[in-house]
Amino acid sequence: MPFDALLENYLAVFLATIVGAGLIATALIAARLLAPFSNQGNKRTSYECGMMPIGQTRTQFSFRYYIFAILFLIFDVEAVFLFPWAANLVNAGHAAFWEMVLFIGILAAGLAYAWKKGVLQWNK
Repeated sequence: MPFDALLENYLAVFLATIVGAGLIATALIAARLLAPFSNQGNKRTSYECGMMPIGQTRTQFSFRYYIFAILFLIFDVEAVFLFPWAANLVNAGHAAFWEMVLFIGILAAGLAYAWKKGVLQWNK
């Protein structure tokens, strides 16, 4: 591939990057200039409902919520790969079928491991 063609292909990417950075900078500057700001004491509280918070305003969450969320994302990504494969299964061929069986098997092994470790149980 000649060097001129390579530069021509990346020119659109470079221009899109410049335009995107310009739009982000414009939005941040406009928000800083046009948005109302207040430094009153109530604005710095955790909840702006008019009442002072009682007790500690910061709560800790169990790590199980995060692991559960990561598992949800993993199986959500699986669905992204699985639906187009299932829609095109007839034209995909035998190799694509066995690759997807391997993919689902790896995910099933991960789910079995998480289940064995008790990650999916809420009341521990």
